[in-house]
Parts: sequence; structure tokens; C-alpha cells
Amino acid sequence: MRSFLSTSIGICCLAWAFVAGPAGAAPADVEPAGVQDPGLKAQILGHLTQARQRVGQGATDLITRSLQLIGVPYRRGGESADTGFDCSGFVRHLYEESFGQLLPRRADEQARSTETIARDELQPGDLVFFNTMRRTFSHVGIYLGEGKFIHAPSKGKKVEISDMRAAYWNKRFTGARRVAPEPQVQGAVSR
Repeated sequence: MRSFLSTSIGICCLAWAFVAGPAGAAPADVEPAGVQDPGLKAQILGHLTQARQRVGQGATDLITRSLQLIGVPYRRGGESADTGFDCSGFVRHLYEESFGQLLPRRADEQARSTETIARDELQPGDLVFFNTMRRTFSHVGIYLGEGKFIHAPSKGKKVEISDMRAAYWNKRFTGARRVAPEPQVQGAVSR
């Protein structure tokens, strides 16, 4: 268990580093769960500060929330941290929680409803799609940076970070998408 916890914390820290770049001042409103080492905690908080500057507060919140869900079990049709997620339910949940945007339910519908971008234009928080079931856009994850993405992989697995450059994912990559912000109507109350 200790090895799993250390590995999970290491992966979370590594993902934050991929998203953010060099350390800076620590944001006061984020507390990395499960990190006891004050030096490591300060480093993580510094990375999150830099992420805010590079990709905005919303994307930073999305990444932070996604990393807190590492280890949640896969569940077909799942949309909740309490009961588990499938890939598109995971993405939908995070975009609704972080931005108040309700994306379509299925991965292929999410691909059709978002803006196509080139792989080299990916920013943390963008969506990455893969052909894992002999059909385009059958799997989706959230890009973290440096070729890493977070997703709910498949039955028997848990939310995890994977590398798009690994042979399996590289061969199956089918596209990158960006979720356009919902237009704000003057006088409207945001969710």
C-alpha cells in the first residue's frame, strides 16, 4: 500500500510539473492531498501557480480536480467519483465541475462538439481522442502537458495518467480538440 501511495503521489506531482513548468509563488487556495513533505508541497503549489499563468485559472482547476480523481475505478456509463467513471463521463464531469459546461455524453459526440486543433497545439485541459474500439473517437482523455493525459481507461482499471507517446496510445491517437468557452450573455448568471 505504501508503495502504491508513494507512486500515486509521485505521479500527481509529476503531472503537476508537466502542466506548470518552473516553480513560483504558492496559491493559498489549493492544498495537495496526501503530501506531507513541506518542500514537496511548496513545489507542487508553485507549479500550480505557474499553470494558472500559462493556461488560466479554469484549466488549472480542471487539472487539479482531475488529479484528485486518480484511482477512482472505471465503470461503464459512470459519471461520478462515488460510483466510478468511464472515459467520457470523466471528461464530462470535470468540464461541468470546472467550467459549468455540460459536454455531450459519448466520446464521439464530445469530439464532434469541440474545436479541432493540431497535436502540436495541445494545451493542458484540451481533449485527446483515441481509437480503442475499432472506431474513431471511441476513447477520450484530458491533456496534461508533455505528452501526458489523464483518463478512465477500461474495465478493471482506475483513473490514471498515460503517455500519448507510448506505442499503444500513439498508434491509436485520432485527434485533439479544444472546448470553446460558452459565450457569456450580458446579465446572465453563470453556473
